[in-house]
Amino acid sequence: MATSTNGGAANGSSQPAAAKPQQSSSGGLSYKAILFMSLLALQFGVQPIVTQRFTSKAITKSTVIFMQEVTKLVIGATGMTLGKAKWSEVTAGWTVASWLRLALLPATIYLVQNLCSLLAYQNLDAITYNVLNQTKTLSAALCCYLLMGKRQSTLQMAALVLLLTAALVMEKVLPMDALLPSYWMGGERTDNASTNVMPSLSPRHFSHGVLPILVASFLSGLAGATTQKSLQVGNRHALLFTIELCVASLLLLLAAFATSEDGRKIRERGFFDEWTVYTLVPIVTNAAGGILVGLVIKHAGTVRKGFALIFGILISGVFQSALDESKSISKEEIAGGVLAAISLWMHATNPYVKPISEDTTAATTASSRPRRKARKED
Repeated sequence: MATSTNGGAANGSSQPAAAKPQQSSSGGLSYKAILFMSLLALQFGVQPIVTQRFTSKAITKSTVIFMQEVTKLVIGATGMTLGKAKWSEVTAGWTVASWLRLALLPATIYLVQNLCSLLAYQNLDAITYNVLNQTKTLSAALCCYLLMGKRQSTLQMAALVLLLTAALVMEKVLPMDALLPSYWMGGERTDNASTNVMPSLSPRHFSHGVLPILVASFLSGLAGATTQKSLQVGNRHALLFTIELCVASLLLLLAAFATSEDGRKIRERGFFDEWTVYTLVPIVTNAAGGILVGLVIKHAGTVRKGFALIFGILISGVFQSALDESKSISKEEIAGGVLAAISLWMHATNPYVKPISEDTTAATTASSRPRRKARKED
């Protein structure tokens, strides 16, 4: 589950934010975007394995999250120092008000998202949770449209649906037969998975399970769109935004320690209870993932971040089969990976294009303004 560790995501590039990414000749993804999406998929695939191996189940989870933010802060500051951009250039015009407006809001959204995800995880079975959690890519597309006016073409919307299908196939929520037309045309179904995907839910399961995960999925898209707006439209330097977001997250965590159950455990047992040297391994990899999330959002957008995470599921299956002889990569993971690749190609090569009538109207309006002004002067 990636609900409690991916919240503090926002993040960095060693080049100035004003630099335009080099576009690939084959589609809508730049070479940088492809690189960062690949690295994010690799990190997302490896993260569950290193977390399970090197993190004690009895550890106070807030201490891990706190140190992840500290690690991201150090990485961001180091990247700023060693990168091409100078601190004086990047922080020119920086104010506390701009920090509160741009960083505190998404940090708060991520915190609420994590709380909703945790509540849902405690009250839903794994299948229901995973089905509903996959709606976050769709919510990212919706929030990008609401906040930034970024529309999706018809084929891009189809690609998002195909990506959702790929995720459900990988999670074995949809059977492989569901990819065949006969499955939906009254053909005989070879398993009863479809009847068990969404078990009957009591009112408490809805209020404490379904509703929280739907809210968390929407907040994930909202936070991603807010971050994308700051990085792309606001032209915020990605590493500076990483630092700002980390500081905001750390302040929120410190405030939570004063009243939360985790804060009580820290006061009783100490901050590093159940820690080992190896606990730093998943912390560093997750912090690197947070940096990569920001790079992907800046160069590819928050919607395409979802594509990278689905590929991460496939990579996780490959690593698990390589490390554990009793496990092998499943046909569902292979099929889901193929579907995700097709959906990414569809989404990258079929961007939304404004109708000619809209462009003509906008150009006519813009050209008429100087004429009106000239007439007034005459």
